[in-house]
Amino acid sequence: MDSLTQVVLGAAVGEAVLGKKVGNRAMLWGAIAGTIPDLDVFTRFFTDPITATAMHRGFSHSIVFAILLSPILALIAQRIHRKRSATRSGWTWLFFWSLVTHPLLDAHTVWGTQLFWPFDYRLAYKNIFVIDPLYTLPFLLCLIIAACYKRSNPKRRLFNNAGLIISTTYMVLTLIFKGVGYTKFENKLTAQEIEYVDLDTRPTPLNALLWNAQVETDKGFLIGYYSLFDESEVFFSHEYPKNHALLDPIKDQQAIQQLIKISAGWYMVEDLGDRLIFTDIRFGQLGVDPDTSPFLWQYEIFVNEDGTVSCNRRENEFQTENMGEMLDGLIDRIKGN
Repeated sequence: MDSLTQVVLGAAVGEAVLGKKVGNRAMLWGAIAGTIPDLDVFTRFFTDPITATAMHRGFSHSIVFAILLSPILALIAQRIHRKRSATRSGWTWLFFWSLVTHPLLDAHTVWGTQLFWPFDYRLAYKNIFVIDPLYTLPFLLCLIIAACYKRSNPKRRLFNNAGLIISTTYMVLTLIFKGVGYTKFENKLTAQEIEYVDLDTRPTPLNALLWNAQVETDKGFLIGYYSLFDESEVFFSHEYPKNHALLDPIKDQQAIQQLIKISAGWYMVEDLGDRLIFTDIRFGQLGVDPDTSPFLWQYEIFVNEDGTVSCNRRENEFQTENMGEMLDGLIDRIKGN
């Protein structure tokens, strides 16, 4: 999730654990702990971009990380606040829960987390977009109101708990919406007698009402959209060819292996003559037209004279130049087809 949401969650968890004893300091330390796992983004300064992407939401988003770091942060906090009544164990629990709820929340996004590191398994429920105002804003409002009360006032806990309950309830609703969307797509595939290998669904940007389906077939992918307000039948795009065989001559190279692993198999390749375009389709399209909207996450692969490859993230001008148009199209599609 975005940084603001993680700050709010960390602060609310800190308040729930230790707010009655240390007041707003619990929120402050919880907010700090809630941002720490995302510091793994700085790995890009020490390694290549693809390796940094592969490492993102790895060790720092694991239960092991929370267990190891929480007593260290507790020692620091206790030494700073010597006159406060919180015990070392109290601070440790604050930091543990603030650290571990961060990856638990991230696990609901498309990218997911390696919560059980060092096991090579990424947990991704794909039921909420990385920025969802309906999740964050009510949660933030409740937290701000809670912070305005003294730590001994029962209304402080009341509003903080309300924020946690509202956000959790919304998260449960997104899982239900995902199930509704999945059923709609699955039924349409059955009705059209489309043979497929796998079906995956995810929310579109900034909402949990419009759902995107990615259908893997033997040779390619089909894309579809479904809004909870739709009245017409679901339809799918033309078949985007996988073209995985284009990578065969360079498939053993580390960068290519990393890209394939990062995409979890949801990728397609295009030959532009002087370079290959690797598209990770899991992150969706820039727009809601399944046949024409460009895909967001792409890499350019160049084969050098010595046979090695170089890979660069491809920038898409559509993302900045037509943002307003794209947002209008998203809102219209949310309203129903």
